[in-house]
Amino acid sequence: MQIALLFIIPFIGTALGASGVLFLKNGLGKRTEKAVLGFASGVMIAASVWSLLLPAIESSSYYTAASGFLLGIAFLLFIDYLTPHLHALASDPEGRPSSLSRSALLMLSVTIHNIPEGMAVGAGAAVTAASGGTMTYASALALSLGIALQNFPEGMVVSFPLYREGKSRGSAFIQGVISGAVEPAGAVLAFIFVGFAGAILPLFLSFAAGAMFYVVVEELIPEASEGEHSNLGTIGAALGFAAMMLLDGVFA
Repeated sequence: MQIALLFIIPFIGTALGASGVLFLKNGLGKRTEKAVLGFASGVMIAASVWSLLLPAIESSSYYTAASGFLLGIAFLLFIDYLTPHLHALASDPEGRPSSLSRSALLMLSVTIHNIPEGMAVGAGAAVTAASGGTMTYASALALSLGIALQNFPEGMVVSFPLYREGKSRGSAFIQGVISGAVEPAGAVLAFIFVGFAGAILPLFLSFAAGAMFYVVVEELIPEASEGEHSNLGTIGAALGFAAMMLLDGVFA
């Protein structure tokens, strides 16, 4: 049940955020979106360092952690190139040419984004299962809560573009919730995979960190910095980084 809780918490964060489309009349303003995206990027960077890279280094070496980190970057780069998708604030799709609708491309973009977050939670759960220590579980819980924290505003950023593309509020909410389902699914798969190959756990931890870092640098930071009021994205990133750092310290 404790392990299952780690998988469910981030999904709840996404669902709660997506529900904003049911209650907020005009959605998020441009300034709020920038602050939200910056906050999410700060949380993910901090989680990559304290919850993934540092444990990988402590249990193996800098060389293993660096190798896994670069493999995670390469993996997301390949997925990003292969899969047609559309970022929430972009006008043109990326990836392979496709005839899919804009709403479908938006959903694929969110799916790509959520893959490394699910992997990170699964890796954290695997660490807990391998050691059984309460401190280790507390650190994994901090990671899960941190991702849920940044999933809450991201759920809004997902559901409102779908609504603007012509979906009803109910449909935008449901699709926003579904977009978060890839995280617990990815967490379970990562947990099972590491369970069969526990010797590569440090490599997998840093792999998840690299995948998360790719999403931040390729998507979140550019969107938070584009156009006017880019300083709001910077402030949001600082607050998100500090929030995740403090969360990890509280649960350490």
